[in-house]
Amino acid sequence: MNNLRDKTILLTGASTGIGAACARALAREGCYLVAQYHGNKEGAEQATADFPSDRKLLVRSDFSQAGAADALWSEAMAWRGRIDVLVNNAATLLFDGGIDAPDEDWDRVWSETMQVNVLAPARLLRNAVRHFRKSGGGIAVTMGSWVGQRGSSVGDLMAYAASKAAIRAATQTVARNFARENVLAYVISPGVVRTEMSEQSAARMGGEDAVTAGLAMGEWVPPSDLAELLVFLASGSCRHLTGDTLEVNGASWVR
Repeated sequence: MNNLRDKTILLTGASTGIGAACARALAREGCYLVAQYHGNKEGAEQATADFPSDRKLLVRSDFSQAGAADALWSEAMAWRGRIDVLVNNAATLLFDGGIDAPDEDWDRVWSETMQVNVLAPARLLRNAVRHFRKSGGGIAVTMGSWVGQRGSSVGDLMAYAASKAAIRAATQTVARNFARENVLAYVISPGVVRTEMSEQSAARMGGEDAVTAGLAMGEWVPPSDLAELLVFLASGSCRHLTGDTLEVNGASWVR
């Protein structure tokens, strides 16, 4: 039985990287998809190309703007009248927010990072939980990062690491408080993934070869691994996994 057939899924950051891989994986499941993107409409169109036109809705939304998350939720709900799964994947990675950054850069980086990576997804999470409690349940999946647990090796990414820790804690709080109402919440915590964002970070750490040398499997995580895990979690097949953080880093960091 396909547990996602005819379910409606809201996926943020669907145009590139992990989000695009998730969109392609979900296309096999017979679901309806609301795909949020910021500036890369072409990428979102390519990522959702396998969806029939009547089973996808592409929505442009800029999470750096206050109110954008609520507007996205309202548009997504208006399309089919319900959301069954929320996938909080969109995030920004800004450098120059480290200890030695000038005050102006520090304030800018921290403000935008928290707005995009914490406040907007938390707002979507809040809307989702309210809806799930009325509709008999639902699933929220947050795409985190191992830097949210262990900190970043790049000092300038202090704000990014803090944001990932914050949205992880918010997701776990939802899981603990609403499990009895069939609201399930999971965190996927990737290590070094083959995305443009990770490539930018690697450039600050001596290059890709230097980063790869420190990985147990000697290779970066393919986005497709995370997409397949997302499909499994979104299916609700393992309800008692709710609240967990699933580490996907090829044994490079084991708790």
